[in-house]
Amino acid sequence: MKLIRHLFISTLIVATVISGCKQQKTKMPVKNVGFKMLLDRYAAEYYALNPLSATRNGINDYNDQMEVGISKDYMGKMLAFNKRYLDSLSAVDTTRLSYSEQLSVDILRYKLSMEVEQLTAGYGVNRPVDQFVFSFPQNFALLGSGAGYIPFKSEKDYRNFISRMKSFPRWIDQSIENMQSGLEAHNTVPNASMIKVPPQLKPLYEGPTEQSVFYKPLLNLPDEMDSLAKANLVKDYTAAIDNFIKPSYQKLTVYLTNDYIPNTRSTTGLVDNSYGAAEYNFWLRYYTSTNMSADDIFNLGISEVARIRKEMDSVRVITGFKGDLKAFFEYMRTDPRFFPFKNQEEVLNRYRTFLARMEPSLKKEFNVRPKGKFEVRATEKFREAGANAQYTLGSRDGSRPGIFYETVRDPLKYNYSQMESLFMHEAIPGHHFQMGIQMEGDIPEFRKAYWTSAFGEGYAQYAESLGSELGMYTDPYQYMGKLNNEMERAVRLVLDAGMHAKGWDRNKAIAYMLENQPVSETIAIQRVERYMVTPGQPSSYKVGEQTILRLRREARQALGDKFDIRAFHDELLREGCMPLLILEKHMHRWMAR
Repeated sequence: MKLIRHLFISTLIVATVISGCKQQKTKMPVKNVGFKMLLDRYAAEYYALNPLSATRNGINDYNDQMEVGISKDYMGKMLAFNKRYLDSLSAVDTTRLSYSEQLSVDILRYKLSMEVEQLTAGYGVNRPVDQFVFSFPQNFALLGSGAGYIPFKSEKDYRNFISRMKSFPRWIDQSIENMQSGLEAHNTVPNASMIKVPPQLKPLYEGPTEQSVFYKPLLNLPDEMDSLAKANLVKDYTAAIDNFIKPSYQKLTVYLTNDYIPNTRSTTGLVDNSYGAAEYNFWLRYYTSTNMSADDIFNLGISEVARIRKEMDSVRVITGFKGDLKAFFEYMRTDPRFFPFKNQEEVLNRYRTFLARMEPSLKKEFNVRPKGKFEVRATEKFREAGANAQYTLGSRDGSRPGIFYETVRDPLKYNYSQMESLFMHEAIPGHHFQMGIQMEGDIPEFRKAYWTSAFGEGYAQYAESLGSELGMYTDPYQYMGKLNNEMERAVRLVLDAGMHAKGWDRNKAIAYMLENQPVSETIAIQRVERYMVTPGQPSSYKVGEQTILRLRREARQALGDKFDIRAFHDELLREGCMPLLILEKHMHRWMAR
């Protein structure tokens, strides 16, 4: 509560400053102390409106609350909130601020402006449920399993989550209302993606409660609780699962099966949806944080696919493979040498060896590293159908490590060729470094929690390019795996713009992926269906990576013998996530300085 009390006091002080400005009908500059309080107030009010975000970022004052972020009431409050802080920022005299504070102004103004645009248009609100791993019903099950950021350390923590479980039906009811409005407005998720959802949801309400993923936290009750308190908690917690969670998932499944899915569209991209072109242009700007058009994205993708194919062919020659590139893809897809694992633990243990290999070289590439620990885990079975590898940030107090989740559906069919690049993307020096340094950095609260896909995912893909410098990719097939990952992100550019702006259908997208990547048809289908429901986001990886690589080249050229890769990486990461438009100015300032 200390943080919230501090922020509340700040709120009163800054409110007085702003109120004084209004009374005089002039914009008086908010000086440094007032500006810091303004940012504190913004963070405090933001967390009050977004309790789940508060919990995720270590602010535990709202752990018994859960916003329904797709409701008209919530959207109206957030819209007014964002506009109010845009007005407050206009009163800030940036000449009185430090450079980092000026960055805060630019980043917050950009964040607020994009959110105002999205909330005003209501983009995505009529499509609140899909098959991808970040869809809220599936993600809520992850939180309820105890494997996410929800704390389960005390009886209070458990009872807080009981309160959230009781709020879950409101989210489900609102999602059904929104999807029904979407049907009426011809604004739906594609049928091919939605038919994957009921099989994901059924395990969350069928079967004995004791086998539910929501029951798992009860298997690890605090030791200090007495037997009577434990018995009462188990009774109340189980009742919440039975009375609120399972009926909600069943209700959603019935609606999707009987009403929504039969009436969803058979087409693929946003171009076929109401307001599709305008919405796609917005998501491109939102996720890439640039002003690139769909044509820019598509053409960059075509160019990168051609470049990477040439490099892949050079690896084929190095390995001595006699067939053409297509045959090489088939070889890497099917040859037994690429499937050495007998069980899931063998896969995870291979990942766990990578840090020791990189450690000597990491010291030559990075001065600043996060203090938080991380672990490698398998994605839980209940959500693996729509899941890809992912990283979840650890807690600020260190009690929960950062976690690299990998999906191991069948260890006997797990291809080892992309493991090194995947680890460097999701864990070290990728997401674990970037997100950990940001969380631990000396930056305002809102920036510790700020995320923009082009920076975060772009940096993680850039991290893959450091493999040779870090002692990895000594096996040409691992380097081929790195190229395949890079090709995947280049193909995403083509498919993202192709499906959502140029009318490509699902089958054409799948065929294009199979032509350019050594992946199975099953993987190609899963990835294409992900891109179908996340317009703009697939493009952020390659756009961010290309921007960082270009800035590194510019820095090396500008600084010559003074260029230090450790200093470059420190400068790139120490201020946390920022839009690429702001990152370019930031890094050019560092070069000039």
